[in-house]
Amino acid sequence: MRFGNACRSPAVASARRFVSDVATDWKATGDIPEIAELLASELVTNALAYGSPDVPASPVRVTVGRERELLTVDVHDACIAIPRLRRAGDLEISGRGLAIVQDLSRNWGWTLNPCGKSVWFQLAAWP
Repeated sequence: MRFGNACRSPAVASARRFVSDVATDWKATGDIPEIAELLASELVTNALAYGSPDVPASPVRVTVGRERELLTVDVHDACIAIPRLRRAGDLEISGRGLAIVQDLSRNWGWTLNPCGKSVWFQLAAWP
């Protein structure tokens, strides 16, 4: 699934639905579809906000995969800047996205490639 960053809110909503629908269709256990939806929302929001600020129409691509018990969600953008995990202060209104991804996922990370980067997470979705 690809998104341009001109319409951020609808793009994030579409990504959330896409990831949740795939996890549900693949019969991920328990609350995995909801967690995947939340974490995808965080990564897509970051990709749209920071992924390529100098290229307004730069697309964001979301993929969902399955390998054994792991559900993997990958969000690609055109920027090569490495994501920075930080801990927001109690009164800050932003800066918690990657911390949430780290806390709720089994594993997460990023991969640089010739066309930008992918930020991904994995959830244990099947016993």
